[in-house]
Amino acid sequence: MSSQKELKEAFVSNLNGTSLGEVALGSFLAPLCLISRGLFLILYHLGRGVLPLPWIAHLVLDFSMIVLPLVLSCTLLSDILHLVILGLAAVSGAVLCYIYRTKRPTRPRATSKDTAAKSFFQSHVQCDQVPFVTIFRVLVNVKTAISILAVDFSVFPRRYAKTETYGTGVMDFGVGAYVLANALVCPEARRKEVSGSKLSQVVKQLVSVWPLVILGLARLVSVKMSGYHEHVSEYGVHWNFFFTLAIVRVVASVLLALFPVNRSWLLALLIGGLYQVTLEMSGLKYSIIHNNDRTGGFLQANKEGVSSVVGYIAIYMAGVQIGLYVMRPRTQVKEWIRVIWNLLLGSVVLYTALIICQASVEPVSRRMANLPFCLWTIAQSMFFLSCLATADVILFFMKTVSGCSLVSSSWYPCRKEASASVEKMEKKVEGLCLIQAVNRNQLLFFMLANLLTGITNVLVDTFNSSDYISVCVLLSYMFINSFAMYILHLMKITVKFW
Repeated sequence: MSSQKELKEAFVSNLNGTSLGEVALGSFLAPLCLISRGLFLILYHLGRGVLPLPWIAHLVLDFSMIVLPLVLSCTLLSDILHLVILGLAAVSGAVLCYIYRTKRPTRPRATSKDTAAKSFFQSHVQCDQVPFVTIFRVLVNVKTAISILAVDFSVFPRRYAKTETYGTGVMDFGVGAYVLANALVCPEARRKEVSGSKLSQVVKQLVSVWPLVILGLARLVSVKMSGYHEHVSEYGVHWNFFFTLAIVRVVASVLLALFPVNRSWLLALLIGGLYQVTLEMSGLKYSIIHNNDRTGGFLQANKEGVSSVVGYIAIYMAGVQIGLYVMRPRTQVKEWIRVIWNLLLGSVVLYTALIICQASVEPVSRRMANLPFCLWTIAQSMFFLSCLATADVILFFMKTVSGCSLVSSSWYPCRKEASASVEKMEKKVEGLCLIQAVNRNQLLFFMLANLLTGITNVLVDTFNSSDYISVCVLLSYMFINSFAMYILHLMKITVKFW
């Protein structure tokens, strides 16, 4: 009889993923949830409700309208996700129309709809934040936290889990998106002025990755000592994702010190292309896929983890280029609509390149982090960013129409004479937002998720749990993690590791 460990290892092995379309479809859910949350707060305000709500009410609201749908979308509702998205879109559209019809400002008859639209496009937003970038990073982290535990339950569709060699699983995208999310807000992408020489900045990055190295070593020791199930073909015998993150950050900082930051896209293309040529022309691909011998030293034992770092560096460099573009200060709505259009256009171009690459070279492989994987990760990330940015524009429009600006994690109108009391209320609302709470301590959130995943696997028989028990455990796990981040946010505590 197979041991429990062997059964769990088999449960996450030999998987082929899902379609590109299903992964892309999931990009619509979170933006719709954000719009629904915003419309609920606006309706509450229009009904003479007082905002902000008590902190516990904001926590429950954000958890119920953001985290809960994400958990259900990859468990009980995964097979009808398209219907859930259509339903949310229909309800949100109806509420949006209701608010617009009841609160739109009265205009002279001579004023045309074109003039009204032009007025909105030329309206200004506060340029000290880019909400959809923050939300993208938080949602990638939250979805990762859900998936690393959910994958151990049978209620989590096997097609969403990480693929064995080739394929596109939701968790495959999550790994690449996590790297790209870090690149979006790196100092170079934000054009942050740094003191000291380029060498000193590289040394600073080298020192700053120590928490990731410590976490990688801690995970390695805990897995080996506890006998926790592990999938060796994922990264290797000793390697894990924490080591990948650390190496990528250091190597990327060296490259950004040597080459112009605005040529990051070219570095990404060269690195990804040359790596794919190496896979094709050398015996590296055969060694990774077919050679199961892991006795030839550290590199042979961890060939997947070590070689895939190159692909993740390419993704990181592309993320820096995207960050340079989207983090540029803009104030007018029409400028951000142009950004959305360019993100969509870039996504279409890269998806076209991906289809050609898959047909002529090889399919997507997270295990090798090959060129198709890089193209897919970047294309899907740009598409997801464009969806979140569209949700931001819609929420800003509804704020403008309704006169209610107290919806957190979205653009605020730029006022010529800002009221001190209004600005104070807006800051208070941001201080009660779960998205901002996770954003304040993203690494800690990720660490706690990994710790709670290990504890849950010890305490709960994930392999034999019913669907409803599984969902209850997942929701409890996510609420504990969210609650911890929320309390730290209320206390204005940011946990720094360097």
